[in-house]
Amino acid sequence: MLTDKSNKSSVQNLRVYAIVFIFALLICGSGATLVLAQTNMNVAKIGDAKISPEQLSASFAEIAKQVEPAVVNIDTKGKIPEITLKNDKPSSNEANDIMEFFRRQLPRRPSYAVGSGFIVDKSGYIMTNLHVVDDASRITVRLQSGAEYQAKIVGADEPTDLAILKIEAGRDLPFIKLGNSEQARVGDWVLAIGSPFGLAQTVTAGIISQTKRETPQASLFQKFIQTDAAINRGNSGGPLVSMNGEVIGINSQIATLTGDYNGIGFALPSNEAANVYQQIVQSGKVRRGYLGVYLDSVKAEFAKVYGLGEVRGAIVTSVSDKQSAAAAAGLQSGDIILEYDGEKISDAPDLIQRVASTTPDREINLVFLREVGDRLERKTTLIKPAERPSNSKIFDNETPVKLSVDGQKKPAEPFGLTLTELTPQIAAVYKIQGEKGLIIKNINPASYIADVKNSTGTDSALSEGDVIQRINRVPAANLKSFSDVAAKLRTGDAVVLHILSYSPGTKTTQLRIVQFTVQ
Repeated sequence: MLTDKSNKSSVQNLRVYAIVFIFALLICGSGATLVLAQTNMNVAKIGDAKISPEQLSASFAEIAKQVEPAVVNIDTKGKIPEITLKNDKPSSNEANDIMEFFRRQLPRRPSYAVGSGFIVDKSGYIMTNLHVVDDASRITVRLQSGAEYQAKIVGADEPTDLAILKIEAGRDLPFIKLGNSEQARVGDWVLAIGSPFGLAQTVTAGIISQTKRETPQASLFQKFIQTDAAINRGNSGGPLVSMNGEVIGINSQIATLTGDYNGIGFALPSNEAANVYQQIVQSGKVRRGYLGVYLDSVKAEFAKVYGLGEVRGAIVTSVSDKQSAAAAAGLQSGDIILEYDGEKISDAPDLIQRVASTTPDREINLVFLREVGDRLERKTTLIKPAERPSNSKIFDNETPVKLSVDGQKKPAEPFGLTLTELTPQIAAVYKIQGEKGLIIKNINPASYIADVKNSTGTDSALSEGDVIQRINRVPAANLKSFSDVAAKLRTGDAVVLHILSYSPGTKTTQLRIVQFTVQ
């Protein structure tokens, strides 16, 4: 039996042991934490998964091994150019003989070029850029194995710069699956595979820098995936591959001052490419829907002036063809299209994309707003897009013709614009009899309105000779009505102008919407 003294001593000893044990645990724990922290310095965390550089490298290697057999090198031989020598009215047969002699002596060599492509079907269908094979007299496709085949063009689509080739190998070929480019995210890792400078099977890695990027040279149907994976001359037509081993883009363009890699490359999204491929294989051509209207986009100023809850929508500025699908559906100039086939429309390019991807003659439900007096009425209609002409344009970017404004009243100059009233004589010349408005005689280059861009951002929104018809929903019937509205505007106020511009292409005037903020 323990005495009180021995009991106290035991308790004290236990306390000492406990303190030592806890201290030891703290030391071990700190060390473990330090080791764990040092280990995690070499681990990249993606979502809930942790991937080390070694694992990422192994992933690249595995994807390259999986995809490379389906990537091909494309060599093209261009047509021999015709040489034409100036020989205006030769004076004798001797002169003709001399000209023919020199013509035979001049070398006429075909051009050669290299590019990339990839097999998308085991039967030998290959996807590449149209500019790789355009105007080629012979197309040679070389596989990773070294086997070479002569290819033929099955079909091509100029708006997306895509071409579909076919080779006959007599056996099943390795192919790559087209992935869903809508799932591509900024920051995702990607691989670009191709033949830069003719160096076949070159693999480069990078990330997605941006999606739906527009470039100055792009068509309405080219909204690219931008990447910093190295893309050079010869990469055109090759695949941009996701970490799932699927093609999410076709490498098409680079931004460069030298012609070589500067860290900015552009790939056409695979979803657009898949649509082109399927149509070409099935019917030999690409059919796109077409409404037959000119469009502009709703911007912040328009939404504010018209009391729209959201900054979105496409404005019909003109129904170009009275026999068009738009005319048949009852659309009018000034209508604001908000929904197409149940999907909200963000802007004019968005609507164009959706219409173009619609099979012609398919009936679509359209929701739009129409200005009736001082309010907007929500309306619906059914519309059947026609087939888009190959040379059609939605945005009219032709240089406007300047209307003559000599001999008019003393002009007004709101916003830095010199304005004068439209006369019946001028209206008759340009076939706009009965129209009212003010002609822009001059634009002060120092004014902020001179810096306002058009809907495509490529040129000034206003030009001399344009006719302003409305300002913030008020008719610009004369200088006073326009000036009265302009005088009430303050810095930060939104302005929406309805203007008529003469188009030399159609030899008609087209309505355009100009939106800006008072500065």
